[in-house]
Amino acid sequence: MFKKKNLIGKLWLKYRDYHKYKQYKWELKNYTEQEALNFFMGDERLDTQEKIVEVAKKEGLLNIIHSGNAGDVIYALPTIKKIAEVTGVPVFLYLRLNQPLPDPIFSNKPHSMGAVMIGNGTATKLITLLKTQSYLSDVRVYENQKIHIDLDFFRSKTIPLTNSNIARWCGYVTGVTPELWRPWLFVEPDTTFNDKIVLARSERYRNSTIDYSFLKNYDNVVFLGIPAEYEDMKKHIPGLKLHDTSSFLEMAQIIAGCRFFIGNQSFPYSLAEALKCPRILEGYYHVPHVIPEGENAHDFYFQNHLESLVKRLNQAGQPKN
Repeated sequence: MFKKKNLIGKLWLKYRDYHKYKQYKWELKNYTEQEALNFFMGDERLDTQEKIVEVAKKEGLLNIIHSGNAGDVIYALPTIKKIAEVTGVPVFLYLRLNQPLPDPIFSNKPHSMGAVMIGNGTATKLITLLKTQSYLSDVRVYENQKIHIDLDFFRSKTIPLTNSNIARWCGYVTGVTPELWRPWLFVEPDTTFNDKIVLARSERYRNSTIDYSFLKNYDNVVFLGIPAEYEDMKKHIPGLKLHDTSSFLEMAQIIAGCRFFIGNQSFPYSLAEALKCPRILEGYYHVPHVIPEGENAHDFYFQNHLESLVKRLNQAGQPKN
C-alpha cells in the first residue's frame, strides 16, 4: 500500500536513490489523483451503467443536470441518449444557469456566450432545440429539483479536458459509453440551403496557418455566427453572406440541410457533429478535444487539405446533369 512521506523522508530518498525517488513521485501523483477521484465521485454517485439502471428502475425516471456551455451540452447528448435507451425510463434534463465561465484553455479570446456558461437567453434557445429530441422527456431550467446524475463532474479535474474527446467526457463520469458514430440530434433539414456551403468560425480555437480567402471563388458560401465573427471573415471573403438565425433550432435545421459545413471548435460545429451532416472541422493544435466521428466526417490541419476537401465536397453535392 502506498504511504506518503514527509519532507525529510522525500529529501532523504532523493539523496539516497534518485531512481526510487522518481518512482515515488509517480506513485504519489497516481495516489493524489485517485484521492481526488474518490472525493468527487464517491460510492453513491451513479458512475456505472449498472448503478444507473438500478436507480432508474427504482425511481421510474432520471433527472440529469448540466451547467454548460451550450456546446458542452450538445456533446453530452449522446451519453444522455444512451442512458435513455438502456434504462427505458423518462429522462429529464435540467440546465443550471449563470455558472461562472472557467478560464479559457489556450485561448485569449472571449467566449461568444459571455461571462457565464449558460445564461437565460442561451438557455431559452437551447431548450427550444432540445425539447424536439424524442429521448428527452423534457428540458427545464434547474430550480432545486432532485438530481440523479450531475454531468458537471467532468470538470472535477479528473479527466484530461485538453486532449480527450469532448463527446466522451460525460460517458467517463457516468460509465455509459456513447455511440458517437451515430447521429444524436434530429431536426427537419432546411432544404433551401441544400446548395449552400455553411461556414462558422469563432474567434477562439483558430488554426493560425489557415487562410479562408480561397472561398471567395465559391458563390454559395453562407456564414452563421455573431456579427463580429462575420465581419472578421468578410475581410478574407468579400462576398460572404451572413444568415442571421433567430434560434438554435433554426441553426441546426440550416446545418442539417446544407451541402456541407465548415467550422472550427464552436457551437455550430457541435450541431454539425451531432447531426452527422457532411462536415469539415478546422483542427486546433493546442486543444484537439473535438474529434469528428462517423459518416461524412472530415478534419484538417493544413491549407491544401482544406481546399481539396471543399472542392471535392462541393462537386459531390452538385446535381448531376
